[in-house]
Amino acid sequence: MTKFLLIRHALTDSVGKRLSGRTPGVPLNTEGQAQAQQLAMRLADVPIAAIYSSPLERAAQTAAPLAAQHGLETIVSDDFLELNFGDWTNRTFQELQNQPKFQQFNNFRSNTRIPGGELMLEAQARIVGGLHKLGAQHVGQTVAVVSHADMLRAAVAYYAGIHLDMFQRLEISPASVSVLEIFEETARILLLNDTGALN
Repeated sequence: MTKFLLIRHALTDSVGKRLSGRTPGVPLNTEGQAQAQQLAMRLADVPIAAIYSSPLERAAQTAAPLAAQHGLETIVSDDFLELNFGDWTNRTFQELQNQPKFQQFNNFRSNTRIPGGELMLEAQARIVGGLHKLGAQHVGQTVAVVSHADMLRAAVAYYAGIHLDMFQRLEISPASVSVLEIFEETARILLLNDTGALN
């Protein structure tokens, strides 16, 4: 068994406003930096063996205080990179909301390829494959993975048996932690979207 702490990056100025996607140079804002520090304190007593992160700046910045707290180096992995939003990258939600393809993507996520980008099924296979590899490397250990909202929703949905067309029912907030145990014969979701608060 391997226990995974699935962590969404902390707050940026773009969260809830635009699809940053794989745009470089999107850092945590002041609130996000505070969230990352609070996250490290929340997980201070958890025996984390390794920390993996998406290569994007906002994920690496979220992982940094946690890595410092545990005396670890963050390992960057493309398996946990943000969904490729293709032509929608860096567009605002206001710009996209009335586009038929964007509406189709949100209603039929499992079968709609983002223009110039990724199919959600491909992204789900990427993150699940990444977790599978880490499970083989870290048997009996706890591993932190810092990634992005849709990627983490896709992973949780896979192990919960939730169809991708319904995965937006899963809330994954900035700096949240979801806990997943993966065994050879099954998986268990122990915690979803914990932010250390009940609001």
